[in-house]
Amino acid sequence: MLSRLSIRDIVLIDRLDIDFADHLAVLTGETGAGKSILLDSFALALGGRGDQTLVRQGQDQGQVTAVFEVGPRHPVRALLKANDIAAEDDLILRRVQLADGRTRAFVNDQPVSVQVLKQLGSLLVEIHGQHDDRALVDAATHRRLLDAFGGLEADADKVESLWEARRATQEAADEHRAEIERAQREAEWLRHAVEELSKLAPQPGEETALATRRGVMMQSEKVAEDLRDAYDAIAGGKSAIPGLAQIVRRLERRATQAPALVEPSVKALDAALNALDETRNHLEAALRAADFDPVELEQNEERLFALRAAARKYNVQVDDLAALAQKYNNDIALIDAGEEKLKALLEAAAKAKADYVAAANALSKARLKTAAALDKAVNGELAPLKLERARFSTEIDSNPDTAGANGIDRVEFWVQTNPGTKPGPMMKIASGGELARFLLALKVVLADRGSAPTLVFDEIDTGVGGAVADAIGMRLARLGHNVQVLAVTHAPQVAARAYRHYVISKDALDKGARVATRVVEVAEDHRREEIARMLAGAEITNEARAAAERLIKQAS
Repeated sequence: MLSRLSIRDIVLIDRLDIDFADHLAVLTGETGAGKSILLDSFALALGGRGDQTLVRQGQDQGQVTAVFEVGPRHPVRALLKANDIAAEDDLILRRVQLADGRTRAFVNDQPVSVQVLKQLGSLLVEIHGQHDDRALVDAATHRRLLDAFGGLEADADKVESLWEARRATQEAADEHRAEIERAQREAEWLRHAVEELSKLAPQPGEETALATRRGVMMQSEKVAEDLRDAYDAIAGGKSAIPGLAQIVRRLERRATQAPALVEPSVKALDAALNALDETRNHLEAALRAADFDPVELEQNEERLFALRAAARKYNVQVDDLAALAQKYNNDIALIDAGEEKLKALLEAAAKAKADYVAAANALSKARLKTAAALDKAVNGELAPLKLERARFSTEIDSNPDTAGANGIDRVEFWVQTNPGTKPGPMMKIASGGELARFLLALKVVLADRGSAPTLVFDEIDTGVGGAVADAIGMRLARLGHNVQVLAVTHAPQVAARAYRHYVISKDALDKGARVATRVVEVAEDHRREEIARMLAGAEITNEARAAAERLIKQAS
């Protein structure tokens, strides 16, 4: 519920702080005192349209802060979590209106978009009035209220879940069918491609290996002669290795006679012989690699060119040919075995549809039954509200062809204001005063079901008096036992039934140079005087005071 409203520099309000409680609270005051300004300010904090004219003259900005007490399970908590807004014990909505027309929005001092602020505000507060174009306009709201009245929310949630399951299973079947149809259209080409690629049998990395081997073979003819000359020089008939080996043996026999002279040379010659031997091994390996069969080169080139031709044909890299062959095999398998899977998917989709249809039809029947009870309850409230000749009805258009997440029903509240007239949508048929009373009757019947925790009624008693105004006050007070109700009223019968009473006035400041709107909660002993003013007008008489006293006692 709304616990505090603070306004700074908005139109005629320079500084205003109001503490609220639960039950019914009324705001009264003379015409022009600033009741509309107060509601416009409140609407601004709830995400309403900003306007630079709201900023008090001479100020750079104005701001409105609304503090709410919100239960841990209220739907607003989920919206806060979805927008990564820290959830305190109290929820603080703040809107800053700049003189240049821009606005800023904050929730718990965290900047948010106006859209988020508006979503939060709609979950926290409903504003109803004679010219209200926001409350209960959307037919989806009517459906939600009907479900709330009948306790059908769980059934509606089940239908929504089944609709999502139906949609998902049907999409899966449609996608699989499309894959099979695509594969079938390409079946002949696929089988040819699989046969060709299977015969080719490409291997990952094969292109690189073939290209490397081909390069070696093509270069080997040029270097083979030089390699043979080098090998002959080291290991052929003119090789120096045998002579060097004989010299080493002779020097080794002399090593005992002059070791200091002989050993370094022997070591160096041994190293040279080892190096020459290693060189001989390398040359032998190189000659073996260079020694190839020309047929091998031809086969290598044919294989390499075949792989590259296939890659161009199928528009992939050579190394991707093996994966492509596997994909084409899978497509053929899909053709061969996909019909069985499609059959299973279609059966699942049919079952999901049947489950949805059964649940949606059951919900539709429950809604029809609930609508009759709602109509009876609302019509029972109309006579005391001077709508005894009017009729309220819940129109349900059930059409399986327009099925959706909310079922097969389109729900809309209709009214007939007088016998013999054509009934129609409540928002179009009822006049301003009638609409406000229809909404009050509906809200009283719904109590706290499907309702925001704070309801604001703006002068819904305009144009009525006496017993009708008293009936309105009685119903607002009754509604205040379930939700917080704030009512701007001119009717003393309504004011007399309030749990808290606030008076709005316009005070002169700076010797009359400017004025400011003030809101004061009046104590019990001052309520009689305010209600007497509402009864008598400018001059309060003793008779008016006595009448006010009777109203207060009657209400209590």
